[in-house]
Amino acid sequence: MIRKAANEDLKAIMKIIKETIVEMHSYNNYQWDENYPQEKDFAGDIKKGDLYVIEKEGELVGFACINKEEPIEYNGLNWSLNEDVFVVHRMAVSSSHRQMGIGTELINFADELALKNNINYLKTDTYSLNTKMNTFFKRSGYDLIGEMSFLGKEKPFYCYERILEI
Repeated sequence: MIRKAANEDLKAIMKIIKETIVEMHSYNNYQWDENYPQEKDFAGDIKKGDLYVIEKEGELVGFACINKEEPIEYNGLNWSLNEDVFVVHRMAVSSSHRQMGIGTELINFADELALKNNINYLKTDTYSLNTKMNTFFKRSGYDLIGEMSFLGKEKPFYCYERILEI
């Protein structure tokens, strides 16, 4: 079940973040660390109603922030469309629930949410060293459109878009 996140979910979300950081660092991907993302980032997402969680058998196993907020760094990239867009941010799945289709459920939910809001355009980004998310976005029908410098990281972030059929 996918639903809007509540403040009561923050503990489980931060547990997934800690697991994900350990895994990312194991393959030299330092996209996330002790500085980002923090609990306050997710609390802000919840307050705005932009954070969605997925539960399996009563356990929170993944989440994604979906909103219309584009990082300023997106300016100047060669996006295909110039219209309303939903952006997928801060997406993760519990390490114990990977390879079970949960990420696909979340990304499909982003598509459905966009279409319900008369939006057929989605954007996202991930660190160039985040091989798992880069593969996931490509496999999910997102097209690589360019790269940007972001969060003061040494390597670029890859930016993706997906245009939905209406």
